[in-house]
Amino acid sequence: MEPNAIGITLLVALLLLWNLDFVATLLNIRALEPETPDEFKDVFDDGRFAKSQDYTRTNARFGIIESIVSLFTLLCFWFIGGFGWLDALTRAWAGDGIFAGLLFLGLIFIGHYLIHLPLSIYSTFVIEEKFGFNRTTPGVFVADQFKSLLLMLILVAPLIAGILWIFDSVPHAWLWAWLLFSGFQLFVTYIAPTAILPLFNKFTPMPEGELRTAIERMAVKCEFPLAEISEIDGSKRSTKANAYFTGFGKTKRIALYDTLVKEQTQGELVAVLAHEIGHFKCRHIIQRMAVSIVQSGILFFLLGLAVDPDGAFARELFDAFGVGTISTAVGLVLFGILFSPVSRLLGVLSNAWSRRHEFEADAFASKVTGHPEDLVTALKKLSANNLSNLTPHRLRVLLDYSHPPLLERLRALQSQ
Repeated sequence: MEPNAIGITLLVALLLLWNLDFVATLLNIRALEPETPDEFKDVFDDGRFAKSQDYTRTNARFGIIESIVSLFTLLCFWFIGGFGWLDALTRAWAGDGIFAGLLFLGLIFIGHYLIHLPLSIYSTFVIEEKFGFNRTTPGVFVADQFKSLLLMLILVAPLIAGILWIFDSVPHAWLWAWLLFSGFQLFVTYIAPTAILPLFNKFTPMPEGELRTAIERMAVKCEFPLAEISEIDGSKRSTKANAYFTGFGKTKRIALYDTLVKEQTQGELVAVLAHEIGHFKCRHIIQRMAVSIVQSGILFFLLGLAVDPDGAFARELFDAFGVGTISTAVGLVLFGILFSPVSRLLGVLSNAWSRRHEFEADAFASKVTGHPEDLVTALKKLSANNLSNLTPHRLRVLLDYSHPPLLERLRALQSQ
C-alpha cells in the first residue's frame, strides 16, 4: 500500500469524524441534569431519573468502545494490506468470476460479524440485563442470529450476485444495478410484514374489543388502508415498548408491542397510532422512499466510476488500499469505506428532516384525536419505561437523533 491523495484524505476524514463523535459523547454526558425536568416528575421519581442517567452514561461509554473497535480493526486491516491479500487469496481459490467476488464479500462480512458479535452479546446480556430491559434468552439470541444470517444468504447474496454480474457484463451497468437494487428494496418492503417479520416475532391479531374498535375508527377517520392490527410478543426480548406500521398496498399492518398495550391507556394507544398514521398521511414514507431511491442512484453512478478498470479514479482508489486488480466486489467494499464520511454528514441532513417529520406527525395526531394530552402522556410513559435521556446535548441531537428530544416534542404538543 502506497499513500496517495485519496488514502490520506480518507484517513484524515475518518479520524476527524471519530473525534467529532467522541466530543459529542463527552458533551452528552456532561449535559445530564442533576434534577428531573418539571414536565417529567409525574413519571420519573428520583430513583428512575438517576437510573436513566446511569443508562445514558453506560451506553455512551460502550459506544466509545464500539467505535474504537470498528476504527482500529479497519485501520489495521487497511495498513497491513489486508484488502489486497484477501483479494489475491479469493482469486487463487475461485478465479476471477462472480463466485470469487461473493467469496471476498462473504469473508469480509464474516470477519466484521465475528468482531462485533461479542459486543452485541455484551450489550444484550450485560448492559440491557443490568438495567432490567433484557428478556432475551441465549436460545432466542442464537435463533435470531441464525435467522438473520439465513435471510442474508437467501435474499442479499442473490442481489449482490446480480449486481456483480451486471457490472461485469452489461453496458451502463450502474443504471441497471440501480434498477435491480430499487426493485429489491420495494420487494422486501412488500413481503416484510408477511414473510420476514413473523420469523422473529409472533403477530397475534388483536381481539375484538374497545381498543380494536377505537383503532379501526381512527383508521377510517384518517382514511388509512389498514389490513391488520396485531400485537407483537416483544416482551420475549425486552421490556421496552414500541408501535409501528409496515408494508404498503394491501399489506399495511399496525403492530403494537405487548409491553405497550399493557402500559398505555386506550386513549394513549390511539394517539400513538395516530402519530404513526400521520407519517402516512403526511406522505413522509413516500418522500423518504423516493429520496432513498434517488440517493441510491447517485451512489451506483459513483460506484461505476469507482470500479471502472480504465478510470483514473478507480486506479487511485484501489492503490490507496493496496489492491492491484480493479473488480466490482472489492470496489463495493472500498467505495463503502470511502463514502462513509460523506454518508455520516448526509445523515445529519437526513436526521434533521426526520425530526421535522416527527413534529408534523405529532401535530397530525393532536389534531385528528382532539386530545394532544393523550400523546403527551403516552410519550412520557415511553420515556420512563425506556429510561430515555431527557436532556441530550445539541451536538448529539444534530449528529444522531432521528426524533426530536422529548422535551421539545412535549412543548410543541402543549402549545397547540
